[in-house]
Amino acid sequence: MIHTQPGGWILETDRTAYALGLNAAGLLTHRYWGERLPYPEDYPEAVNPGAWGPFNNPSHLTPEEFPGYSDMKYIEPCLKVTFADGVRDVDLRFGGADSDSETLRVYLHDSVYPLHLTLEYRVHSAADLIERRATLTNAGDAPVRIERMLSALWHFPGAHWRLTYLTGRWFDETHVRREALQEGVKVLESRRLTSGHHFQPYFALDRGQTTEDHGDVWYGLLEWSGSWKLTAEVSNFHQTRVGIGLNDWDFAWRLNPGDAFTTPAAIAGFTRRGFGAASRNLHNFVRDSVLPHPPDVHKVFYNSWEATLFDVEAESQYALAVTAARMGCELFMLDDGWYHERFNQDSGLGDWWPDARKFPDGLEVFISRVNALGMDFGLWIEPENVNPDSDLYRAHPDWVIHFPTRERRLGRSALTLNLGRVDVQEYLIESLDRLLAAYNIACVKWDMNRNISEAGWPDAPGEPQELWVRYVHGLYRVWDTLRERHPQVIFHSCSGGGGRSDLGMLRRADLIWISDNSAASSRLAIQDGYLHMFPACTMQTWVTDQQQELPLEFRFHAAMTGILGVGADIRRWSENDIQTATACIARYKTIRPLVQSGDCYRLHPADDRGFSALQFVSKDRGEAVLFAFRTHTAQHEPSLRLRLCGLDSESRYTVEGFPGVRSGAAWMNLDLEFGKYGGLHNFESTIRRIQRVETPAGPDVVDHILITEQGE
Repeated sequence: MIHTQPGGWILETDRTAYALGLNAAGLLTHRYWGERLPYPEDYPEAVNPGAWGPFNNPSHLTPEEFPGYSDMKYIEPCLKVTFADGVRDVDLRFGGADSDSETLRVYLHDSVYPLHLTLEYRVHSAADLIERRATLTNAGDAPVRIERMLSALWHFPGAHWRLTYLTGRWFDETHVRREALQEGVKVLESRRLTSGHHFQPYFALDRGQTTEDHGDVWYGLLEWSGSWKLTAEVSNFHQTRVGIGLNDWDFAWRLNPGDAFTTPAAIAGFTRRGFGAASRNLHNFVRDSVLPHPPDVHKVFYNSWEATLFDVEAESQYALAVTAARMGCELFMLDDGWYHERFNQDSGLGDWWPDARKFPDGLEVFISRVNALGMDFGLWIEPENVNPDSDLYRAHPDWVIHFPTRERRLGRSALTLNLGRVDVQEYLIESLDRLLAAYNIACVKWDMNRNISEAGWPDAPGEPQELWVRYVHGLYRVWDTLRERHPQVIFHSCSGGGGRSDLGMLRRADLIWISDNSAASSRLAIQDGYLHMFPACTMQTWVTDQQQELPLEFRFHAAMTGILGVGADIRRWSENDIQTATACIARYKTIRPLVQSGDCYRLHPADDRGFSALQFVSKDRGEAVLFAFRTHTAQHEPSLRLRLCGLDSESRYTVEGFPGVRSGAAWMNLDLEFGKYGGLHNFESTIRRIQRVETPAGPDVVDHILITEQGE
């Protein structure tokens, strides 16, 4: 709901509100962001700060919604341009607004030049989120050079804020970090042409006392799959703001007369119920409003990569498929090594047709044999990169990103195609469309195993630095066109693991491979961080031969908290291993609706003292499933104690392995202890079903603060 007031607007979701308006100086000013208030007059007016001494004038102290580089402002701006006559600032003035029930558009323009800015705000009421983007239009007859244009600036009153973000590296992504913001600017970014392994375009702010279940938290994401930037700035006047959008490093865009440039969307929200509620709001938004397919139950899959690497041939792949089907897998994913002349990482990349020697009877025959086992068929591709030893590169060496005078450095023996070029886009659309039309392919895993180097575009249509944005626009065009032509195909996104774990990809891919690290004890923390942003129904999780020394059941349980897959060399598994896998897969199928569609509660953070616990609760709160893990702790570490979450207080439930039928309120207020003497042993795990009992079983017995497992 959007309310219009004289000189201002209020955007209300189901539980929150965001207010902005014009101050006395005519600047578009932030007014409020927090819990929804009863009446429109409850929200504060736009502020009109005075100067602070001779060096800080009112414009520097005004919390502008979208400040341009201009005047005596010395903050991180949202917009910086250079006009054709060399003027390098922008003086934005209000020019009107319009709205409907969900969207507000505020129109600004430069005071001298025919440059128009539209700020768009969209309300996602049920998810308590506000979506923002900006569009700059050149209404003049001379080009304008854009040098910075963020998507949004979010304001927070006062200082003393704590920033939560996700950080890591390849093979070790999405670890949760929290740190107090100090005066100055904290920058998180990617300069790699992907959203990156090292940081994710995600943030959360709180006052320092918020927990998983209690306290105020503001949080947000950027819907972008390329280079991005986040600035968290605390001024010397106790003002805090977070800007997020395209990275302005090495970026420029020539905005020609009549053209418009639109930023990616920024999504943000507020909750009074802790970091867990913030995550669940984002999860609901992604499931309900972002994913390309409805959140149906995703199939258990087998991936052949770690079993065979590049040594792909039809009969050995079929042998893997037979065992995978026997275990209960429902989809067979043929990974790298299947296409023309692909015998190692040095050749073939770019030539997207089956290798005749590896599939002498044709790929269609192999797929039909897999289908006859009761499994769908999926295929791995890496279309954005090319080997110099390939038919594609020999025909089009100019199609790669390069500087003419510099060495073309290889990454994983490959160069990167310039997807900013329309002819490259057309080639990928044509070749991949032909592949999907010719074969019964239910699923595509799209990989990207290289970061950019030599970021040149010799014949760029505008500024060469437009590459950073045009590439991603081209990537999206290829994905969107293929999805439109083949709507039944499920796409998986991978970029050396979690190098593109972002909202932009989830507009197009139903699943993300979040890390190449499939070691179960490492994955618990990686998955915990990922679940701060996105739901488990988007999280690919494999059981592999990494950490073979750990119990196979532990490795399966860690993978069962997302979309379960198997990527091990199952030809070498013992019969006992096969039976364990079969039992785990069968059990996963009974609980996957809860994991994939339920509300996620992080009961115990994965980085804390060797324990980890997650709970998934059905939307009607009728049932739930609990996962608990112990990695490595000291011998005399206290046993794991947990309190359940998300149950209906008045309903009665049973908890597998614990005695009694109790109300949801009881289960959520009493500690569950997993064993009296140390609980789970090192590298042990457990899964417990929680089910609502319709028939009351007498009053709750709550005469102890601790409930231990049956038999303890």
